[in-house]
Amino acid sequence: MIRVEKLRKSFRDLRRGLVHAVDEVSFEAQAGEIFGLLGPNGAGKTTTMRILCTVLRPTSGRAILAGHDVETEPALVRANIGFMSANTAIYDRMTAWEMVDYFGRLYGMSEERLQERLEFVFKTLQMNDFRDLLCAKMSTGMRQKVSIARALIHDPPVLIFDEPTIGLDILVGRAVLKNIELLREMGKCVLFSTHIMREVERLCDRVAILSRGRVAACGRLEELREQYQENDLEELFFRLVS
Repeated sequence: MIRVEKLRKSFRDLRRGLVHAVDEVSFEAQAGEIFGLLGPNGAGKTTTMRILCTVLRPTSGRAILAGHDVETEPALVRANIGFMSANTAIYDRMTAWEMVDYFGRLYGMSEERLQERLEFVFKTLQMNDFRDLLCAKMSTGMRQKVSIARALIHDPPVLIFDEPTIGLDILVGRAVLKNIELLREMGKCVLFSTHIMREVERLCDRVAILSRGRVAACGRLEELREQYQENDLEELFFRLVS
């Protein structure tokens, strides 16, 4: 579902000269899998995700999502992905239903298909009790569910989550993680970025750890633990990025 091959994104910095924010990054993620993209701030995670979402163009290399190239077929890539982060904005003057309906229409969904998906998504995410509530009056947890519903409405095969639980209390964060687990059960390919190692241990089937724009390690957690002789994931992470 996601194939990244020697991806590079370079910027010109006045003091440092040419900077490779992402440098020869390669990995693959499959349907029915949660793939963790880990690394400290500045490691290249967000830049990589922005390239995959077609917000940035790569300097070199390739990225294929759901069979479509991010450079040559950006519209088709956007039609096949859903994106959410902790900073995903929602419109305060819309209700939950209006907000998700609006994004479904932006994706060009037919009226019949859109109504079918709205009913399914609101039932699956348990949102019907606040479907007519204005977003401005919602709790943080409700707003996060609206953001997830917005990403899911067009039924994309690929979902990208950039630190979706940052700043949330433990109950809301737990609910978000449960919904991400549900997506795996639905056969979605989920790219998941976080700094919280317990979330990685709970969710991720495989991970890629980035350091200074490069992939420091990639594989299943148990494989990485065995390879580096380190059972504590946090200690393993620090070893690879320091």
